Amino acid sequence: MTPTPPRPSDKPAEKPAAKKQSGNPATQAAISQTVKQQREQKRQEKLAEYQKQLAKRRRSKAVWWTVGSVVAVGVVVAIIASIVFAPAPPKSYTAGGDGTEIEGVEVYENTATHVEGTVDYAQSPPAGGNHNAIWLNCGMYDQPQTNENAVHSMEHGAVWVTYDASAVTGDELATLTAEMPSSYVILSPYEGLDSPIVLSSWNHQLKVDSASDERIPQFLEEYWRNQNVPEPNAACTGALDGPGKQ
Repeated sequence: MTPTPPRPSDKPAEKPAAKKQSGNPATQAAISQTVKQQREQKRQEKLAEYQKQLAKRRRSKAVWWTVGSVVAVGVVVAIIASIVFAPAPPKSYTAGGDGTEIEGVEVYENTATHVEGTVDYAQSPPAGGNHNAIWLNCGMYDQPQTNENAVHSMEHGAVWVTYDASAVTGDELATLTAEMPSSYVILSPYEGLDSPIVLSSWNHQLKVDSASDERIPQFLEEYWRNQNVPEPNAACTGALDGPGKQ
């Protein structure tokens, strides 16, 4: 038996429910106003959030700009300070001298033989004479040095600048140090000086009372690396470092 197909329903299809609206115009206006307010509120919230983020970025930029400015100023200050407070370069003198006479310079005649032991020098500090076979390395010293080694350095053309450590201190010592060349000079205290400062080269010596005496650079210009020494142009390094070398 053939099944009977289902008969279409005679009931009409239901239409989708329409969006409810208020039949009261005043109520409908209130609903519309509420929707607008909600939209405006959301817009204001988004705007406030955007402004907040924008302000945050501006503050961040301001902080980094301030930090960068401070760093830049610090670098400039450091550069200026390094220039202003940098130590002055060593004085430069002409080797050999030109025979200029300097008031107060004493001239001697000393022998030049390598010996062992202590030497009884004719001058104090010595301005030449017999000496140890090992020379003293040139440089700045804050302790007294052995005569016999320093004299050997003078034999090579060095100038030995000695000072009374009880009289030449602080600014006075700084002034004296500033007159020194970078090589072929020994600066050291010396015990028993009869003058605050004594400059000695081979067979020449000058005694002064002040580091500001204009004859100090004159003496160095004339006798620094003097060629009238037993061993001109021999080394003033590579031998003995005395105590207190700076």
